[in-house]
Amino acid sequence: MTDPSQYVRARTQEGRGDVRWPAAPEPLAVPVYDNHAHLEIEDGDEPLSLGDQLDRAADVGVIGVVQAGGDIDSSRWSAWAAASHPRVLAAVAIHPNEAPAYAAAGRLDEAIAVIDELAAQPRVRAIGETGLDFFRTEADGIPAQHESFEAHIALAKKHGIAMQIHDRDAHDAVLETLTRVGAPDRTVFHCFSGDADMARIAADAGCYLSFAGNVTFKNAQNLRDALAVTPRERILVETDAPFLTPTPHRGRPNAPYLIPVTVRFLAEELGADLDELCAQLASNTLAVYGSFD
Repeated sequence: MTDPSQYVRARTQEGRGDVRWPAAPEPLAVPVYDNHAHLEIEDGDEPLSLGDQLDRAADVGVIGVVQAGGDIDSSRWSAWAAASHPRVLAAVAIHPNEAPAYAAAGRLDEAIAVIDELAAQPRVRAIGETGLDFFRTEADGIPAQHESFEAHIALAKKHGIAMQIHDRDAHDAVLETLTRVGAPDRTVFHCFSGDADMARIAADAGCYLSFAGNVTFKNAQNLRDALAVTPRERILVETDAPFLTPTPHRGRPNAPYLIPVTVRFLAEELGADLDELCAQLASNTLAVYGSFD
């Protein structure tokens, strides 16, 4: 792909029901950032351009987005978006569910080399999303996931940037790997999916826990329990857009402009002043990824 700006993916609309964009929430008085999104994926009844996404977000007090890659093409797009837009920083990686396919094709080393090259760009501030996923990958793909995860950990350390972890049904293996290999200084559990015990372990190890719209779901008490025990200085917020749209818009397209819905829910759960929590979330985000300026 010679021009990364031309890369987009369309999310499947068939069978999804309501794909209209939700109404914009009330703006936040104190601005925050979306710590993890996939804006290369077009969604909704009227797909939004990157500029439209960023403008809608800014209108409600979401002043920056960390755009995450998951393969070579989306990582190149993420790096391009960050270089082209002052409200975007990039994370680049080979997603754990993509690693087995690259390995089977004999291209995993090549793919990791591309991530290494992209990570040297000044507005690429994280390796991510990387990690382990035992939900979607068959047993024969697990070794490639481990190889890729450890290679990505090494890249984050090499470049002195953060790391965003994808962890699905692999909590113990992720924690074991981080303990054995050593986590990068700024490690984020993207879309944290563990319980309170895991939250304590991760926070005690100096990791950050990023909460997405699924913390609002009725069946996600484990995430609310985890939130309750996480120190405020270790909490981040994200959309994982276009996925994990918060209640009451669950099932509809997600985007950074919906972050205020999740932030207000977090404040209510924590019994926190909304403005103070927003200031803490913004400070935490900048501590992990550096300035957007």
